[in-house]
Amino acid sequence: MMAPTLALLVLSQVALYTTVTAKKVCGRPPITDGIDELTLKRVYEIGEDVTLTCERGYLPSTATPRRMTCSATGEWTVQSDLACSPKMCPIPRPLQPLAMGRTEAPFKSVLNFTCDDGYVMQGANESSCLHDGNWSNPPPLCKAVNCPLPKPPRDGKIAHDRTVTGNTVIYGQGWTYECNPPLAPSYERGSCLADGSATEPPVCREVSCSIPPGTPNGFITFAVMRPHRYKEKVKYACNDHYVLDGAAEMQCQNTGNWSSKPVCRAPCTVGIKRGRIFYNARKLWIADLKPNRVLHGEHVVFYCKNKADKCGYPVASRCNDGTLPIPECFEEPGKVEYTLKAKSLPSEIAMCAASPPASPTRPT
Repeated sequence: MMAPTLALLVLSQVALYTTVTAKKVCGRPPITDGIDELTLKRVYEIGEDVTLTCERGYLPSTATPRRMTCSATGEWTVQSDLACSPKMCPIPRPLQPLAMGRTEAPFKSVLNFTCDDGYVMQGANESSCLHDGNWSNPPPLCKAVNCPLPKPPRDGKIAHDRTVTGNTVIYGQGWTYECNPPLAPSYERGSCLADGSATEPPVCREVSCSIPPGTPNGFITFAVMRPHRYKEKVKYACNDHYVLDGAAEMQCQNTGNWSSKPVCRAPCTVGIKRGRIFYNARKLWIADLKPNRVLHGEHVVFYCKNKADKCGYPVASRCNDGTLPIPECFEEPGKVEYTLKAKSLPSEIAMCAASPPASPTRPT
């Protein structure tokens, strides 16, 4: 009698096992960025409904998202049509150039602020885009560092670049040190530095510059040829038809050296025998250029020929310290062509509608 009872017990256990494992469930619905996961369960029973929502800081793509139901097959009846996009915080207008032109930043973005050297930050150094579309902190202010008033040199004074009020100056503000004549400061300029300190005053000492040097093709006007003291000046001029290049005055500096000496640049000769040029707002034959002289820096226009289109075009050249390059496209006419066929020269025929690219030049 024992055997049938045992068989019945085994069959009952199998039936129970089959009933439990056949039951279907649905897993958590598929989600995308911004969907609120905290409201979802890991497993749903057949027949349970769920509607996805956006978490705080995100905007839903639809006001009434689809309702999903867990079916008997263990699958959701529909896929959700909800998409969540982050809320945007407007970037303050002064910061937009630094944001590569963007005008908004998404939720959770962080702005980090720094000040340039010489400026102190007043406010928070970062700000986060919050769920309500506002920033956690306003942009800070960068205030210039203050320095104490600079000390004058022992035997001199200070000339500020702009009026000073109070007992401080701001970062970047500058001044000039002046010594009592005939003394010269070891350095002339000072300023409020980024670390909040002012430049230390210089030492005032005697300085002299050597006898001023002459310049080729020029001369010094109204000057005694002797050593000169700090800030004394001499003035240069050029011989006739030479052009002064640089400052006319040369000054004795606090280093004991002269400032840059000017140079007298030589005039040029137009190095062609036959042809027509444009110079000083006039179109003239080279034989009529009397004297044949062009000053340094002046331009002379030569005429070249476009043989394909049978038209002429102008090419300019500039006198540079005695050298006037002639464009390589310029062809000097022969005596017969110049005398008997002058109207066929590039300067006399119809001008081209457009000039070709710049022509290389050859030195005279």
